[in-house]
Amino acid sequence: MADTKREIERKYEAAAGNELPDLTRVGGVSAVVDKGLAQLDATYYDTVDQRLAGASLTLRRRTGGADAGWHLKLPVSEGVRDEIHAPLSDTVPGYLSSLVRSRVRDAELVPLVRLRSARDIRHLVDAEGALLAEVSLDRVRAERLSGGAGATEWTEIEVELADDGDPAFLDKVDKALRKAGVSRSSSPSKLARALEETGAPAARTTARDDEPPVTAGDHVLAYVRVQREAIVDLDPAVRRDVFDSVHSMRVATRRLRSTFRSFAKVLDRDVTDPIADDLKWLAGELGVDRDREVLTEHLTTALSELPRTLVSGPVQGRLKTWSNERRDGARNRLITVLDGDRYLRLLNALDALVADPPLLKAAAKDPAKVIAKAVRKDFGKVADLVGQALDLPPGHDRDVAMHEARKKTKRTRYAAEAAAPALGKPAESLVKAMKSLQTVLGDHQDTVMARETLRELSATAYAAKENSFTYGVLYGREEQRAAAAEAALPELWRSVQGQVRI
Repeated sequence: MADTKREIERKYEAAAGNELPDLTRVGGVSAVVDKGLAQLDATYYDTVDQRLAGASLTLRRRTGGADAGWHLKLPVSEGVRDEIHAPLSDTVPGYLSSLVRSRVRDAELVPLVRLRSARDIRHLVDAEGALLAEVSLDRVRAERLSGGAGATEWTEIEVELADDGDPAFLDKVDKALRKAGVSRSSSPSKLARALEETGAPAARTTARDDEPPVTAGDHVLAYVRVQREAIVDLDPAVRRDVFDSVHSMRVATRRLRSTFRSFAKVLDRDVTDPIADDLKWLAGELGVDRDREVLTEHLTTALSELPRTLVSGPVQGRLKTWSNERRDGARNRLITVLDGDRYLRLLNALDALVADPPLLKAAAKDPAKVIAKAVRKDFGKVADLVGQALDLPPGHDRDVAMHEARKKTKRTRYAAEAAAPALGKPAESLVKAMKSLQTVLGDHQDTVMARETLRELSATAYAAKENSFTYGVLYGREEQRAAAAEAALPELWRSVQGQVRI
């Protein structure tokens, strides 16, 4: 079974004489404890074309030291990685393979580099003997196993913060090391340095584009790349059930679908429509668990706001049961989806789209004209739908109209996001305006879904001979929230119209 820890560390070039500087004067350090010498032997795995290294992921099998086993490191931010451990085995553990599948696809993982390190370890501890950070002097020998040739050696200093430690402590250590003449390493990891010194380093595969966008097609594709990369990047987090990862991946799929529709004059829909269909399918699979999670949070908060005198029967328990009854099944279904062929084909199709985009004639034109026209068209559809909703009396038809307006508001917001680099402040203002409108329309839709769920829960409770009074109270409050959202819409819409300058 794999386990995860957050790794926060900094790397430095070795000091003169390959010795650790004196760190006893670092603020908060009571003692520097010698923990001896460890011999580490690590083999790093990747595809032949280094897809993991290109995305700053590392997968290794290491013996020696206190944490022998398989380690997968996923970047979080500069100097911060999530390190996932699995027990030693002869082959890559299946769980770790699944976490890199969005990068590896059908390619084979092969031994890429072998690193053997003699690690001289020191613990920086406080007055109570608690660990603040581990500092090591690593004498490293790297041998290229595939995709290059040769070997290289170097010595470096590594400082790793203790679990749950204050990252500000690393600044204190950094100051002491710099004062001793030690400089930060130019390589983000041992593997990156080994690759650079024993053959061609990995080509980065992130969404960053070397050339600034010029044409309308450039701007649209830049936005498409970011969303494609978000889906691939979020895959491991979704598999690990990291907070908000499902929602974030779902948003990326929606942004892509909206971009294909909004900029149909730029990207050929004969190519993008089949991809959009698969993105809609994926968003639906991601939403099975997410929608219930959002509703549960909404209803739990509403229940907590009720006075105790208005809570009758096991309402909280009934809500918890409803929330959990399909969670495990939905979670297993989602993992099956991510392991399936259709998802893999979708990722490959997105890669092919970015590599060979189906650009139409308008793609080569001035973005200020082409993109602005597309955004205005989307906003016009929002205006029509909001107008329809305002003309309808409260009830089912207005609920439907407001929901349709909400969906078009999202699409317009995403189009404005893609347009912002080309159009500047007018597009940025539209993004803010659409966010405000989306919030009110979203709050209203939440009440619609909450009322449907409360009717379902009330019927279940009544059949079980439980008191259903509280469900009625909650339903009434949801009606009030809906009415408040509907009442706020006219003034908000006038404000939005006044802000739009595209």
